[in-house]
Amino acid sequence: MVALTVASRVCAASRRSAASLSSFAIGHDGAVPSTSSRSPLSGIRVLDLTRVLSGPHCTRMLCDLGADIVKIEPPAGDLTRFSSPRRNGLSSYFVQQNTGKRNLSIDLGSAAGSALLLDLVEHADVLIENYRPGVMDRLGLSTDIVHDRNPRLIYASISGYGQTGPWVHRRAYAPVVEAESGIVASQGNARGGAYAKDPHSHADVYTGIEMCTAILAALFQREQTGVGQTIDVSMAETMLYVNEHLHDALWTDEVSPEVIRSFRPGDYVVMQIGSGESYIVSGHPAERGSFDLFIAAMGQPELANDPRFATVAARVEHYDELRALLLEFALTVPDALSFERHFGEHGLATGRVRQPGALADTEWAVERSATVHVDDRNGGTVRIPNAPWKFSGAPDVGVNGIPKYRGEDNREVLAELLGLDSDALEQLEADGVLSSRLP
Repeated sequence: MVALTVASRVCAASRRSAASLSSFAIGHDGAVPSTSSRSPLSGIRVLDLTRVLSGPHCTRMLCDLGADIVKIEPPAGDLTRFSSPRRNGLSSYFVQQNTGKRNLSIDLGSAAGSALLLDLVEHADVLIENYRPGVMDRLGLSTDIVHDRNPRLIYASISGYGQTGPWVHRRAYAPVVEAESGIVASQGNARGGAYAKDPHSHADVYTGIEMCTAILAALFQREQTGVGQTIDVSMAETMLYVNEHLHDALWTDEVSPEVIRSFRPGDYVVMQIGSGESYIVSGHPAERGSFDLFIAAMGQPELANDPRFATVAARVEHYDELRALLLEFALTVPDALSFERHFGEHGLATGRVRQPGALADTEWAVERSATVHVDDRNGGTVRIPNAPWKFSGAPDVGVNGIPKYRGEDNREVLAELLGLDSDALEQLEADGVLSSRLP
């Protein structure tokens, strides 16, 4: 094909040695940008072959840290493009995870598409994918083939159960992994045994965060070694890793009844105060030490001598009664300010039970720029959460840029990185290797 020949010729002519490839210190053009204007990942380019949430959240983090993210979507598009709410052909779900990324749409199932991707690999620092294990091999994009084209590349793979092992080919989405890893049962056990999936995709988001951390570490290591590597992060191992109570589930020795195992935050009491607002107080009311703070806050120190509450084991046995006393007391506190002040004076932290989105409208959120307004591509804006980091030397860290339509940057990126001219690009589009969906 004419376009493929052009792309291959351009890349062969411009193939760089390892010494001239980008790094933290030197950008892709070989220049060292001013440190006063650099984001932490300025000069790093990422080929993002991920979809839905685990990978896109990882690359959103890298994007917000200043990396050039080139998202590569199949002709069918990322599934989240079709979610709601939506405006001007952009779903808010997609906008939250993908704002600031440049966008290509390449049919990697075609020989020309995978060849084009390999040409792009020579101009990248990181490739990240979250296909099922084996898919990249079938596309002709295995780690060996990719690293042959760019030995300095960080090749990062997210999957349900990893790239090896007996479960390597199991289908895995966040609800499945959360069930397998004990999260669904843990949540249900804390609520009387009623098992149900909560609304949040913990396995996706946590895995994205863990992969982002691994990529940053691999980039740092590349500065020492000069070569890239592969990274294999599974959702299942992530959910074991981030479960701060797993140590307790793995404990096989006897445990004294006079302790609260691993803090048991599922027991923490949500109380309604006189104004009708609900609050949670951090700390287990039956725990040694915390119990004394709670009864002091209630002004009922005599409860320490009540046989029902004299020991930790007794308090656990009569926990419903202790909880009822706390709920009764909370109703006597007239308002939020009084509740927070009163429990704070007794060494206990409190938090209001707010509906989703309510925190984003507080004075605190405004002062911290916790949310941002992103261009909706038609004169309006979509509001999404901002990145949480505040860097003293990188004030531009956070959400930047606009959300892109599928294939919107096909011509710009391929001309910039591969030197393809209009004839070559038109041929790629005519052959169905490139596609786009603009409004």
